Amino acid sequence: ARRQQQQQGRRLLTGEARTANRPPPPGLMEEEKKSQLLSPSPWSALPLDLASLVLSLLPMYADRACFAAVCPQWRAAARQLQIPPLPLLALPDGTFYSLMYDKPFRFPGCGFAGYENVCGSWLVFSRDDGCFMVNPFSRATVTLPALSSVRLRPPNASAKSKWAEGGSVESANLYITWMRINKADNLRISKLILCSPNLVAALVGIGPFSQILMCQPGALSWSVRAYDRIEDFQDMSFFQGKLYAIAKDENLLVVNISQDHSTGDPQVCRIGRVIEGDCPPWYYGVFEDNSQASKKLYLVESGGMLLMVRRTIWCQFPEPGTDVEIMGGQNEFEVFEADFEHSRWVKVLTLGDDQVLFLGRRCSRSMSVSQYGLPGDCIFFLDDDEDNCLEYAYDEENSSFGVYSMRFRSIHSGDPNISWKRCAEMYLAAWLFPEDR
Repeated sequence: ARRQQQQQGRRLLTGEARTANRPPPPGLMEEEKKSQLLSPSPWSALPLDLASLVLSLLPMYADRACFAAVCPQWRAAARQLQIPPLPLLALPDGTFYSLMYDKPFRFPGCGFAGYENVCGSWLVFSRDDGCFMVNPFSRATVTLPALSSVRLRPPNASAKSKWAEGGSVESANLYITWMRINKADNLRISKLILCSPNLVAALVGIGPFSQILMCQPGALSWSVRAYDRIEDFQDMSFFQGKLYAIAKDENLLVVNISQDHSTGDPQVCRIGRVIEGDCPPWYYGVFEDNSQASKKLYLVESGGMLLMVRRTIWCQFPEPGTDVEIMGGQNEFEVFEADFEHSRWVKVLTLGDDQVLFLGRRCSRSMSVSQYGLPGDCIFFLDDDEDNCLEYAYDEENSSFGVYSMRFRSIHSGDPNISWKRCAEMYLAAWLFPEDR
């Protein structure tokens, strides 16, 4: 009898009694329930609404990456929720800043130094044998044609056939086309947009003057309308399935795209004006105090609207006879919405309490920031000049980013601890927008 009691006790401790449909003693049942209540659920079972709350408190890409690295379930939650993190500030020497941290960092394994442009979450590099885009977050790569490989339209275009047509040689010099600049050593991409998986558009030129080129990712050549006049294009934007460009005279142009019948490659078939600019004449004059306004224009989509941002930099001219550079000073900003129905620009007084524009010559974007505790109705902007487009110098040798408040019409420094030296190698500062994928 004693041996039978000992065997029954062992079965109770090892769970054999439960498998034999013999209930354990009441005391053991209470201990088991208590243990189940105290044991935590696995982190992988985090509900989606709680995951959303956690992500909204992590505005930095590095923190988002750590969140997604915990387990496949969290990575899937980050991908499903699509809460965009704040952009990074990318510098050409391969260093990056997160806006809420003032210490620079580098991506492990590769510094990504020497980029020529930025397109959303892509860094654009140009080489003699071709161009390519690299996503530093996913390490994905997209190849593009070299700037020396351009398919002309018409194919027999010549630099001599259109210069003096309808006028003198002097007037022909005012009508510069791609055929006049295509062999230049300092040809560069000033703007690049990945419009879709099958369409890349680029502004390519010299100094402030450029032409619109197109290609498919992975193609062997770009396409260009050889006899179109090169323009002082300020920016481009792909908005609601159409490509738009803004010229310095504030004319908004729509770029109609077709396909080459023989290759299937995209090409510009027509460029039409949809809004005529109303540029104030005082931009081109020098005032009595030796000041003059220099203007930059940006296109950016925000809240279903296409916005033009007019940035005015007030410059001070030196006194006659002095060997002093033109100095850039105070910035002013005005925002206009494209009214396509009435073909006009309409001034916008507010972006919205939770909206911020991250403004850059290479990449601009509108974001909602209320979930991150940042003030809205602001413009974050860069002193993103280019070595061959400098119109003025600065008093300070360091550069950073500034914040313009639409509400108070005032500017303050974004973070005094985030700065870099102004030099030819560091002009291409840009916003880089990580994507949760």
